[in-house]
Amino acid sequence: MRFFLITMSLFLAIPVVADTLDMKPIVESHVLPRYQTLADETTELAMAADTDCSPESPPLIQTYHDAFDAWVGVSHLRFGPSEQDDRAFALAFWPDPRGSTPKSLAALIEDEDPVVRHVQDFAAVSIAARGFYALEFLLFDPQFVVSQKEAYLCALVKAVTRDIALSSAAILNGWRSGYGDLMATPGNDTYRTPTEAAQQVFTALSTGLEFTSQARLGRPLGSFDRPRPNRAEARRSERSLRHVILSLEALRHLATLVSLDDPAVAQAFDTAIKKAEGLDDPVFARLADPQGRFRVEVLQQSIDNIREILAVEVGPKLGIAAGFNSLDGD
Repeated sequence: MRFFLITMSLFLAIPVVADTLDMKPIVESHVLPRYQTLADETTELAMAADTDCSPESPPLIQTYHDAFDAWVGVSHLRFGPSEQDDRAFALAFWPDPRGSTPKSLAALIEDEDPVVRHVQDFAAVSIAARGFYALEFLLFDPQFVVSQKEAYLCALVKAVTRDIALSSAAILNGWRSGYGDLMATPGNDTYRTPTEAAQQVFTALSTGLEFTSQARLGRPLGSFDRPRPNRAEARRSERSLRHVILSLEALRHLATLVSLDDPAVAQAFDTAIKKAEGLDDPVFARLADPQGRFRVEVLQQSIDNIREILAVEVGPKLGIAAGFNSLDGD
């Protein structure tokens, strides 16, 4: 079962006198600008691929990083328009414990599947062959970079980038064409009360932290006897630690809005980000070294500490209490 579905925390309204969270600033200053950036950067990515699809193209590689950065900045907002048509999974199919992405890409290349010719057809291929992680394989993994089918590989890169841009634009359009208003002004069929809207955002915030702790850090950490750095996210393009930092920065911005500038929350985020920036280990390659492992574990604990502060200090003020969490084993 997909990671985000099995890790989603449930937050239930509780009968206390709670602060009313104004959702409009969250939508207007956090959600919409970030999805606009994603749409803009992925459009640039598709244009760069259309101009030069080579993995050695500096503009293509730069726009890949810029667009991927933009995705990480919204990757915690996996509800509403991003859920429709599995758009978020089409953009970011990871973790991939069965190695479905390279298998799906290899099958397309082997058959020279004509599905790459039309964007509508490509949208129907396996999610594992779509999105940023598929593109990373095509641009950075020797299995695909060195190929006898260069023409088809080029067409595939173009198809993937166009698909990424279209999915990103569709999510932004969904927010701008109605969903943003539903969240900003509760009292509708989607969000009946301000607490329900706050619950959605609070869940996204907590789950985003959980994903960074248990997937972005937990997967490469493995066990003490068997660290698994090859499981690190986006390691082929040396983005593993970068994703941790970018996610924490994005979540800090959201947490500031949700917590109404709670100083304990701000301090906890500052601590975690400082620890991440001090690692100097882009792909968690030093996990076999006890000291290197210890530093990543300390970072993981600092992220878990943020979740605890949010659950204990911020949630109750908003009329939200932490409920069942599948990863906690409750």
